[in-house]
Amino acid sequence: MVLKAVLFDFSGVIINDEKIQKKLIDDLLLAENLRPSGKEYQEICLGKNDLSSFRDILAKRGRIISDEYLDKLIKKRSDGYYKIVQEMSELPIYDKVIEFILSLQTRNLSLAMVTGLFNREVEYILNRMNIRQYFNVIVAGEDIKLGKPSPSCYLWAIKKLNQQNLNLYLEASQCLVIEDTPIGIKAAKNAGMSVVGVTNTYPFHILHRQANWCVDHLMELDLDWISDQTEKSSTMI
Repeated sequence: MVLKAVLFDFSGVIINDEKIQKKLIDDLLLAENLRPSGKEYQEICLGKNDLSSFRDILAKRGRIISDEYLDKLIKKRSDGYYKIVQEMSELPIYDKVIEFILSLQTRNLSLAMVTGLFNREVEYILNRMNIRQYFNVIVAGEDIKLGKPSPSCYLWAIKKLNQQNLNLYLEASQCLVIEDTPIGIKAAKNAGMSVVGVTNTYPFHILHRQANWCVDHLMELDLDWISDQTEKSSTMI
């Protein structure tokens, strides 16, 4: 594999916002006169975008809602998330994430962020982290209707990267995705990309069965070794 691009998931890879996301889901259920369950967020929502999460968690409770009402819930969630992170004196960023992203700058790689969160939320956090300038492309929740495990978000990232750099000629096989959930790994695999699972959200034994490689921390990721192993595999085939 000639590695040309690294594509990052956001929640669970860059920022540890699971508590924020769960609170917003619980608030949604309470506003709908439904009692939150401790397990529903992880079972139904982890790795999905707002549209899929809200539709699926309400459908499980027997509530079917219109697209218009769903849009209102999504906006309410986005406003709530944005307000919470703005009020935080310190963002819950994973350890050494910034260091890892800075370490990629000597490799001439294109970087993209692929997330179900809305663009203003991601832009705000990346700017606060002072790393926004390192990401060539952001594919956010408003860009793609079909959430993970659909490959749409990752394929759209390739298209945007190629539009930005007409000499890149990027293909799926030249991308490495960093994900933290099985549903995210499946989306990247469905797009024809290699995936590293980082064990921020799920344990090693779960992610290792689905990702090409698995690490406990991003700084453990050896891109030279991954490129070498992939090249050897291709040669053997």
